Amino acid sequence: MASTENVYFILTKKSERSSFTKAGSIVFMPYYKYMSEIKKSPPPLKLRMCLINYYSGMDYDLEANDMEQLCVEEVGLLQALPDDAERLRCFKERHDLQAAIQLVIGSEVTVEEAGKKLRGIIRYIGPITEASFTCPVPGSFFGIELQGADRGKGRCDGTYRNERYFKCDKNCGIFAPFNRVSSLLPSVQEPSLQTEGLQLGDRVTYFVDDKCRHGMVLALLEMDGRCFVQISTDKDESGKTGGEVRIPLEDVIKGELTAGLENMDVDTTPEADTDDLYMGLSLNSMVEVTLGLGNTYGIVRWIGKLPDRSETMVGLELEDDKGVSDGTFKGQRYFDCPMKRALFVKLSSCRPDSRFQSTSSNHKEKMQPEDTVDQTDHTTAELQTVPPMSTEQVKLLLTGQMKGIQGHCNSCYMDAALFSLFSCSSVLDSMLFKSTTPQDAPIQRTLLNDIVNPLRSNGFVEGRHIMKLRQQLQKHGYSQSFTTDEKDPEEFLSVIMHHILALDPLLKLSAAGKVQESYCYQIFLDQNHRLVLPTVQQLLEHSFHSAGLKLAEVPSCLILQMPRFGKKFKMFDKIIPSLELDVTDLLSEGPQQCMLCGTLARVECVDCFKDPLFSLTGFKVFCKKCSEQVHSHPQRRTHKPASLEIPKGYVGRKNPHTMIRDKMELFAVLCIETSHYVSFVKYGPNTEDWIFFDSMADRQGEMDGYNIPEVQPCPEVGEYLEMSPSELANQAPRDMKGVAKRLFCDAYMYLYQSTTMCLYR
Repeated sequence: MASTENVYFILTKKSERSSFTKAGSIVFMPYYKYMSEIKKSPPPLKLRMCLINYYSGMDYDLEANDMEQLCVEEVGLLQALPDDAERLRCFKERHDLQAAIQLVIGSEVTVEEAGKKLRGIIRYIGPITEASFTCPVPGSFFGIELQGADRGKGRCDGTYRNERYFKCDKNCGIFAPFNRVSSLLPSVQEPSLQTEGLQLGDRVTYFVDDKCRHGMVLALLEMDGRCFVQISTDKDESGKTGGEVRIPLEDVIKGELTAGLENMDVDTTPEADTDDLYMGLSLNSMVEVTLGLGNTYGIVRWIGKLPDRSETMVGLELEDDKGVSDGTFKGQRYFDCPMKRALFVKLSSCRPDSRFQSTSSNHKEKMQPEDTVDQTDHTTAELQTVPPMSTEQVKLLLTGQMKGIQGHCNSCYMDAALFSLFSCSSVLDSMLFKSTTPQDAPIQRTLLNDIVNPLRSNGFVEGRHIMKLRQQLQKHGYSQSFTTDEKDPEEFLSVIMHHILALDPLLKLSAAGKVQESYCYQIFLDQNHRLVLPTVQQLLEHSFHSAGLKLAEVPSCLILQMPRFGKKFKMFDKIIPSLELDVTDLLSEGPQQCMLCGTLARVECVDCFKDPLFSLTGFKVFCKKCSEQVHSHPQRRTHKPASLEIPKGYVGRKNPHTMIRDKMELFAVLCIETSHYVSFVKYGPNTEDWIFFDSMADRQGEMDGYNIPEVQPCPEVGEYLEMSPSELANQAPRDMKGVAKRLFCDAYMYLYQSTTMCLYR
């Protein structure tokens, strides 16, 4: 992750404002927002921070003097420590933390395990859980292969939760945080005089078994009196790209090559119209270059002159790990990107990315550079509004291949989110037309004119328009990896709704008399829940109950994230979608019915919440008479019913059973399987009116091809939704018809709308 995305701090004192923010907690805020704050005069005494690994989505105002800034490497290492006090101790002592930063793959170390020091070699350094919106930098662990007499005393073979990070024999591997790892080579020093000719980032030639190979210098080491060069390889002995080797200095020759142009057989022969092609390229243009193994694709991050080179060069951030650095060349940084994603080549070697082609019959229209597209006259287009697709329009225009939104380069999270929100619903259309700042207006225009309107009128959006939106978001500084990396849908939605368009928070939560605001709600459950095959209604009620939350008002749109352990591990094998979400009993104010007799409820008992005598779940509200009868039972005499707030002036109706309940309807579901997002959309009133969308359902061509999106009807979903819970429980996922299994087993985010409240928002 690029260090410019967020700014990270560790709290050195416990915050008085929240029980969640403790000394040793790590907090963060977007880099652009931090720079805006510290430029104020005088500098602010407090900064609004997000607590890393906390899923409420809430921000906290924290004293600037109570925290110290961390670099991204320190964040990763400290995140691997689960205890706040230990994390703070390691930060203050610094020695172990700084020593850990110097460790590299191949270092000989000791690792503490069950009170004993075991010898081993580092085979992996990095996260073993996935990054997320609330945890952008997961803990960084050391994967160690035990050696000698300590072999067999480990816990794994290099895998963690069925994911392989390195390979070793059974019980010869250990994953450990840095405070349990010590180097066996304290003599590793700065490079001696013998290595002065080499610098980090230099291209070199080295020899293995008398065979000439090429790579880039990652580190210069002196161990036991010998000098070694840690090299990022172009090809290993098996012919695969990537990897690292440690080579004796005497077997390494410095090569004055421009980051792999000559050594990787880049085809620099210009075509007849080369000048016309590359002279139109600019920063953030998507390009392709031809290497020895075929075409490679990337984004222009830098243009200029390199030392000792007369021609114009470009620095590319590649889609794959086929580069040689993280944006540095010969020790000088030109741009930031992940390691092995940077490649410096001649400008004349680049061509516009040919994969983004029109979906017309000839597929020949190349994607325009962003600066060209932005010059489109939107004067007329801004006045056009296209309503969501009707049931009949969906059947005529939206089903089939090359329908929906075309995916490209990890865009599925954005494709699925935009398709779900705008294809058949207008609940958030206000964000397309609200006034916004001049610098953010182009993003709003792209969203309306290039994505939402074409989707609703033609049933298809080309991938280049989504890439244009991603480029604009990245250009504004909200993330340095929007054009390349996979994100979470909630991160994208938060950026577009909160930071760009300044949409009022969709959700207002009441807790202990205070109102908190958010754009989506992460469902979390206490450890004592008894749910096995839950409905979304049950999950939301249990989550509110365990957190002591209520809704301050009925939201126009409710975005719910299902409980999961990261993207890969689900808490439930199946979740039953609630087509209607009854939020009446979740409101902090408003009239409610006694659950027993139906008259106006006066009290609520949280102790009765899980009492199976009444119902399997749900908040328990009673009139005074029923409450007295219920709590006269010996098992409930210790319960403490609380009075409900009833609106002033409210008079109970003669027929209380006609009391209107506040309900929200399900209109879309985002699902994830093996890091790929898809979506289901309810497009009509009938049970079978469901469609399934996948932005990368198929592909035309290989490296230089393009993705084929598809929207398909899935009436089988309605069939399963009409089953009873017991019938659903007996359904084996592999035997479920069509794509229904993905809705019930892979749900990640549910989208609900209030057809009443959206009229006022």
